[in-house]
Amino acid sequence: MVKYLKVLSVISTIGMLLILLGGALVTKTGSEDGCGDSWPLCEGEVVPSEFTFEMVVELSHRAVTGIVGIAVVLLAVLAWVKIGHIREVKFLSFSSVFFIILQALIGAAAVMWGQSDFVLAAHFGISLISFASVFLLMLLIFELDKKLDTEKLHIKKPHRIEIYAIFIYTMVVVYTGALVRHTESNLVCADWPFCSNGSPFAFADYSFNQWTQMGHRLAAGILFIWTLLLAVRMIKNYRNNKVMYWGWLITFSLIFLQVFFGAMIIFTLLNLGVALMHALVISIYFGMLSYFILLSTRSAKQEKTGSDF
Repeated sequence: MVKYLKVLSVISTIGMLLILLGGALVTKTGSEDGCGDSWPLCEGEVVPSEFTFEMVVELSHRAVTGIVGIAVVLLAVLAWVKIGHIREVKFLSFSSVFFIILQALIGAAAVMWGQSDFVLAAHFGISLISFASVFLLMLLIFELDKKLDTEKLHIKKPHRIEIYAIFIYTMVVVYTGALVRHTESNLVCADWPFCSNGSPFAFADYSFNQWTQMGHRLAAGILFIWTLLLAVRMIKNYRNNKVMYWGWLITFSLIFLQVFFGAMIIFTLLNLGVALMHALVISIYFGMLSYFILLSTRSAKQEKTGSDF
């Protein structure tokens, strides 16, 4: 059964990434209204009589969401029944189903009634939480055969607090990035990292879109530096634990790639492939931070009970 759970969890996790990328593709290709204001139908029809590119993109995203949703529900039910004795499994099983439903409902509401850019920006954050729930459930399943060295890991309280803090801050950065996308502020600054457009310090002349873009760049820059410093400390303090050592190396590599693809969006004038990689990398980065959150809560529980997990 564990073998089948592993396979299903990997399929569900990859599927969640496809949903995230599909949502980004819908936004970046302007396909939000590909099916008009109809949901779950498309232009009021089960099978539209005529197809447009935007309609195909939107319908494909809905189809993937539906198929992956079934896989996630199946994973959650089987995990609850078979390995529900593990502390985090029932919570993550519930979260996996709850957030993918919430994600779909927010998307449906945006189609039928429309939403402001600020509300739509929150949709990507909900999608990330949904992905992280499935991703963590997958890692818990892989922990069953001791492939992940976490049994004797204890994360010190100051490090736990910083992990919680950077996780919350990452949500803020993700929101500002989604706001850039939904307000169509991607290319309002012709340069990188500054928004010179004539003068790098002409802040008083910035438009709302330029402030949105530069606010995201500043927030992302702080996150990059913070991740670097935290990764160095974590590797130094937990170098004997493979999960922490390689986990933080991967996490820093991801934030480095995120900054790189963010810059390349400007230099390639919003190349679609680059933009999708930008969305993919931040999703995996968020998943890694979520795993460190899970490990931190275990350490906190260990301190309270004075026992092993």
